[in-house]
Parts: sequence; structure tokens; C-alpha cells
Amino acid sequence: MAFFRLLCPALRRGSISLLRAALLLAASALTVHAASIHGVVTDATGARVTGASVALINKGQVVASAASAADGSFTLTTGASGRFFLLVSSANFRQLQTPDFYAGQFDSIERDLVLEPAWVRESIVVTATGTPVAQQQTSSAISVLSPLDLALRTDFTGALRLMPGTSTVEDGQMGAQTSLFVRGGDSDDNKILMDGVDVGDLGNLFDFGPLTTSGQESVEVYRGPDSNLFGAGAMTSVVSLTTPHGTTSFPSLLFEGDAGNFNSSREQLELAGAHRHFDYLGSFNWLQTSNDLPNDEYHVATSTANLGWQPSGTTQIRGTIHYLVDGTGVPNAWDFYHVADDATEKDQNIYLSASIDNQTTASFHNSVRYGLARKREQENLWTESGNAVANTPYCFGPGTLGNVVTITGANGYTATGQAVLDCSTYSSQLVNNRDQLVYRGDITITPHLAGLVGFQYEDERGAEPGSTFYTPIERTNYDYQASVHGDFKNRFYYTLAGSLEHYSLFGVQTMPRAGVSYFALRPRSGVFSGTRVLFNFGDSVREPTLPDQDESLYNFLVENGAQTTIQSLHIHQLTAPAVRTYEGGLEQAFLSQHILFRASYFHNQFGREIEYVGLDLIPELLPNLTAAQQQQLEQVLQANFAYELTINSEAFRAQGAEASVEGGIGKNIFLRGGYTYLDAVVQRSFTNDDEALLGPIPTFDGVPVGPYSPLQGARPFRRAPNTGFISATYSSKKLSGVLTSAFASRSDDSTYLEGEDANGGNSLLLPNRNLDHGYAKIDLGGSYQLFNWLGIYAQGENLLSQQHIAPIGYPSLPMTVRAGLRIQWGIGSGH
Repeated sequence: MAFFRLLCPALRRGSISLLRAALLLAASALTVHAASIHGVVTDATGARVTGASVALINKGQVVASAASAADGSFTLTTGASGRFFLLVSSANFRQLQTPDFYAGQFDSIERDLVLEPAWVRESIVVTATGTPVAQQQTSSAISVLSPLDLALRTDFTGALRLMPGTSTVEDGQMGAQTSLFVRGGDSDDNKILMDGVDVGDLGNLFDFGPLTTSGQESVEVYRGPDSNLFGAGAMTSVVSLTTPHGTTSFPSLLFEGDAGNFNSSREQLELAGAHRHFDYLGSFNWLQTSNDLPNDEYHVATSTANLGWQPSGTTQIRGTIHYLVDGTGVPNAWDFYHVADDATEKDQNIYLSASIDNQTTASFHNSVRYGLARKREQENLWTESGNAVANTPYCFGPGTLGNVVTITGANGYTATGQAVLDCSTYSSQLVNNRDQLVYRGDITITPHLAGLVGFQYEDERGAEPGSTFYTPIERTNYDYQASVHGDFKNRFYYTLAGSLEHYSLFGVQTMPRAGVSYFALRPRSGVFSGTRVLFNFGDSVREPTLPDQDESLYNFLVENGAQTTIQSLHIHQLTAPAVRTYEGGLEQAFLSQHILFRASYFHNQFGREIEYVGLDLIPELLPNLTAAQQQQLEQVLQANFAYELTINSEAFRAQGAEASVEGGIGKNIFLRGGYTYLDAVVQRSFTNDDEALLGPIPTFDGVPVGPYSPLQGARPFRRAPNTGFISATYSSKKLSGVLTSAFASRSDDSTYLEGEDANGGNSLLLPNRNLDHGYAKIDLGGSYQLFNWLGIYAQGENLLSQQHIAPIGYPSLPMTVRAGLRIQWGIGSGH
């Protein structure tokens, strides 16, 4: 019995030990079978943040939380699977909510987190390096338009003016052709991406007029050449638009409807949500207005879908599609005729992106993307308007004239007369199709060094159906890309990149780019709380557009046996316009990073730019033909809308300075403003070079006039030397408001009425200098949440009713006001 009395306590102690071991093993097994989310919390410079609170959220509940360690690292585990997001907060930083993601029970997911200063906006950007990186870790000039910047706007025309170095020019009122000019470059020097897919025409031309903000979450605008990442066309900027995706754990429905003056109305319906591996979003938007001119009605329908599937925490498959259908009247330049054309322009555009992203290892990430763009544009002049005349020299026969008008330029020059309005009715189509395949692989070699390699293939087709003058075009292009970016001790940052590009139209090109930035004073508390200097260099080219290639002066002369003219004028085959850019700048933070000031100098040298030669020069260009043959050829060209012929003959320099300042007042108010000075001058012009052979340059009261393109020594058209903006936003739980103002000084332009007065003369050409008016455009909007499910909003644009925001000849839309309701079911919509 004594033996058993001694044995029982030992057995009890052993049982307890075995039970403890079993519990530890069970806990260990649960940990092994739990999802793990880990990463490092840093500030915008890459410095580690200690003690940041990191919470893992699932279905609105905190399922795990941790504080970042001394090295900024954190680890969260959960036994659940599903969709999560991280909520991160730390003193002196803005609270960060990450995009949602799927985590399975056995997934190990890395999520590095970058916190922004509480009072300024430093975004995570992609266009600088091809991978997500904090803006302060790049040397590039990048601006980001957030959902709040886009929420009350219907299009991008006004929003794209709210950043340094950019200006938009709208040839009329809502829905009219709208072009973007960046740092003095041409309007087709910008690469436009939608979910990573090139959506521009062949040769990069893109009309922002019918593009609505529906189905767009944010816009990232990179200023400078970036062909090494995005191919030919990224000469002066990359504009990257992103589609939102569903986040709520159940279907969320959003309806917006508003109405305003000029018979305008807009309706939008959006359905979004997410369930385990899947997320989805679909939206439809309808917008219409009569505008303020005869025959200028406009409507656009935009359909958007975004579907995502995450089979695991390391792989994501996503597809987005945008379908845009619009129609607008084209009354022509009303101030030149005071008669509206009976014309329309219609577009049918499809943009599709299908991608696979895979985090192969903790340091190696791969992505493959297929992109599709299908664009069709139709123009029709249904009937001839104006005053019919039996013979107009410009039309080589019957035509119509506008009313007698007085054209007044912003430079004070005036001209009175009647301009040729129509020669005949017409119908034309322009088709641009592109299929694109892009691979990118990026690797983190060390915490301070990363690399990227990529390949891009494009199959482009263009045609003008129904035309007997133009032949269909096909281009096949290849790009090979490589880059490295990194830092030394979170103080000196660098990017070195290059690409080898093969284009069927102009052969092989190499595109280098380099950028460095250095924190002379690291971010800190105090009056002067961070100083950064930066430098950028890059080369870029772009393809000629489809009409440019079709209307090549060289090909035209070859087809008509004018070899002598080709030799005497040194005319070559159409090739790629090019640019070389240098940029240097400074970024200074004040008052413990409450205020951020940026300033930079840029110098762009543009060469082989495309100019346009008028048909009135055909007698000088084709002296080998008889007068009757020359006239017949001009009529054929006009019938096919080839009113000018193209040549690589222009060179110009565009240098200038950008400055911007931003900061917050409390947690609700954010202020931002900027100014750009542009000094651009044409260094070579076809008209000047060959004046002796082609005849005298047109003049107005002895002042030389460039009818289609600027003369040597003048400024490029439609690029104001002074532009700027001011923006103030207020945002709280229930109330938000946005006040913006954009301004521009006078700019050079032309009436383009060469040979188009009633007698076939040039009396309606005015001097180019300061021909377009300056303007100050003020917009104001706001919204208020009445209940969880109901909100109201209103937006007023062009509050001063400025009539000369558009170029000469095109009256701008006066003040517009819209007001409406927002009804939602569910917690939020897209994210």
C-alpha cells in the first residue's frame, strides 16, 4: 500500500505533464494550420516604424492585432479563412486601410505597409518603377487624383488641370474633343493606360472628351518620359486609370441620379461585393446634355465590370472591361461662322484587361496581362449648312459660307468676313484595334535593392473603312525592359532603367531613363522638417498616328512622281518623333511635415516632330503635274478628309518650372495649389525652311502667320506659358466639399482658315501670338449624408461663366449646376 501511495502522485504529475504537452501540440497544430499575415511597417522614406498598431479585420471585426517590433516587423495569425484587410495606425501618421485580400487557412501572406504623414498626401505609386513604391522613394514627378477628387465630376477635363505641368484643351463644350498637354509636349505624347492596358489610338492620340469618371477609382499621372516601362508614346506623361473592385461581404447597391441646367441629367447604378475567393463590381452610367449651342447635344453610356478571383493568398486572377458609347453634335467653330454644322461624331470603345499576379516567393513576383482595345469613331456631315454659293475657290466649286462675322483674338487683332463652312456632305470612319501581351517579373534582391524585367508585345491594326484613298495598316511591336531601383540607408534613392524596342514602322530604338533623389535633411519635427533633392533624365519616342501615316507627304510625293521635290526639299519617310528630358528639383517639408513644398525645373528637347502642310501648296510640291491634274488631286484629298499632309520637320524646346504646395488643417481640411511656367520655342519649321521654294509665308498687317503650325521662333500652339490651380477639400463623416480653381494665361494658336475666306484668300488668318484667351475656371461641389442609405450632392462648374476656356472659335459652356441623390444599400460600394 505504501508503494501505491508513493506511485499515485507521480502518476498524477505525469498525467498533468502529458496533458500540458498535448495542449501545446494542439496549439502548435492550430498555429501551423492558421493563416499568417506578416510584414514590415515603414514610413514613406523606408525607415522602420516601431509600435504601430496593426489590426486584421474580417467582416467588420478585429480577428487579430499586434504592434510592430523594433525592426518594424509584425505577424498576425488567424484560424479563419476569407477576405481580410489591415488597419494600421501610429502617432503622427495617417491611419492606413489596405486593399482587401483573400487568405486561406494554410496561407502565409506578406504585406509590407507604408505609413504617410498625417498632414500631407504621399501616395503609393506604380508608374515610376513598375512596382508599388512610396512616392518619396522615387525621384519622379507624380500626381494622384483620389476618389474624393473625382467623386463629383462627370469627366476628366477639369480634374487633369489640378496638377503642375498639365493643361487640357477642349474644342467646344461637354463631349467635344479634349486634348492633354504636359510640360509643353504635343497632345499625342501621353501614354494612357486603363488597368495597365494601352487605350490610346495608334500613335497615342486620345480624346478625353467622352471619357467619364464612372468606373474609375483613381488616376496616377507621371510627368516625364517613361517609354522604358510602357513603350513608345510615353514621351511627356503616363496617365494610369484604375477600376475599383468590390469589398463588402454581401452585395452592395449604389444609385446616383442628378439633373441640371442645359437639359443635363446623369444616372448611375453600381453593384459590388465579395465572397471568399471572389470579388465583383458592375456599373452603368448614362449622361446627357444639350450644351449651349445649336446641334451640340451630347450623350454617353459607360458600362464597367471588374471580376477577381484569388485561389490563394499569393495568386490573383482579375478581369476588367469598359464599354463606352457616345454621340455628340459637332457645330464647328461657332465664332467663325455663327452657323452650326449639321454634323455628329460617335464613338464605340471597348477596353479589356485580363491579368494573373503571383507572389512566387517572398521576394519574387510575376504578372502577365492581356490587353485589348477596340475603338471605332464615326463622323458625319448630314447636310450642308450656311449660305450656298455657286463657286468657292477652296472647294473648287459649289460650297457654303458662314455668316459675316468679326473674329477677335485675345491679342486684339480682328478680321471680318465670311469663312467657308462646307464643301459637301461626308461620312468617315476611323478604326484603331490593339492586342497587347505584357509580362513583368520583379525581385527583391535585398531590403535595399530590387530589379524588374519585362516583355511587351503589341499587334496594332488601323483602317478607315469606306475610304478609297487610305489602305489598312498593321504594326507589330516588341519591347524588352529592365530596371533596378533601390536606396542607400533610406537616404539616397535611385532608379536605372532601359528598354530595347522594335517597332515595325521605324525600327529599333533604345530608351534609357535614370533618376536619383537624396534626403539632405531627413524627415523630422521642427520648422524645416525634411529636405529632398532630385534629378531625372530620359529619352522617349512615339509612333505616328494612323492619319499621320496615311497622309505622309513623302508617300504622297512618291506616288505622284515628284522625286525632284523630295530631293530639293529633303523630305524623308515619316518616322518617330523623339524627346530628351532633363529635370532637377527640390522638396521641402515645413512645420513637422504639416506643409510640403515642391519645385522643379524641366528641359525637354523635341525633335522630328510632325508638321502639317496645306493642300494649297500642291502646285509648288507637284510642278510635274498639269493645273487640271493638281486640282483633281486636291479634290480627291479633300473628299477623303486629308486637308493636310504630314512631315517630320519641326523641332522645339520646352523648358520651365513647376511649383506646388500642400498641407492640412486639422483632420478634415486639405489645401493644395500649384503653378507652372512654360518657355517653349520652335527651333525649326518646314514653312520657314522652304519659304523660298514654296512661296511667301501668309501675313496679317505685315505680321507673319503660321496657318497650320507655328513658325520658327514662335511658341507651339495651345500651350499657355502660365498655368496654375488651387484646391481645397473638406471631408468628415457626413459632409464633404471641394472648391477648385484652374487658370491659364493667353496662348498661341491659329484660326486655321488659310484660303478659306469667300475669295479663297487668307484674310481670316490672325497673328498666332497670344491668339487664345486666358481664363480662370472655378468649380464648387459638396455632398451630405442624410442617413446611412441616403445622401445628397451638388456640383457647380465654371462659376464665373468664362466664355474663352476653349481655343479661339469655340465658346465654352457657361456656368452649369447639377444636384442629385445618392442611395446605397450595404456598407460602401467599390474600394
